[in-house]
Amino acid sequence: MKTDRCPCGSGDVFADCCAPLHTGARRAATAEQLMRSRFAAFAVGDAEHLLRTWDPSTRPDSVELDPAQRWTRLDVLDRSGGGPFDSAGTVRFRAHYRLDGRAGSLTEHSRFTRSGGDWYYVDGEHE
Repeated sequence: MKTDRCPCGSGDVFADCCAPLHTGARRAATAEQLMRSRFAAFAVGDAEHLLRTWDPSTRPDSVELDPAQRWTRLDVLDRSGGGPFDSAGTVRFRAHYRLDGRAGSLTEHSRFTRSGGDWYYVDGEHE
């Protein structure tokens, strides 16, 4: 996996892109970067990263990932705020997957907040 391209679609290798965010070695600088790392977490089955980066006010007790669902591509459609000097931001994206041999996609407008220098996923509306 060290030389595999990151599932987030950045074009970088996973080890240099989202993996350091998953291990806690690096913080997400923007809301979009956090959202990309969360997509990558779905793709590689890292439920711990999803919980750790979920805002405590909306975080569920657990996250169950479906091992049959394979997340294949991420398209960032729009963003607002969420920069290095912002305290909140939104990212609209489309996540593509395969489940039971069928292709599907999920479009979401996600909200993020920054606290103590860390970005957190708050919630999202599916379209």
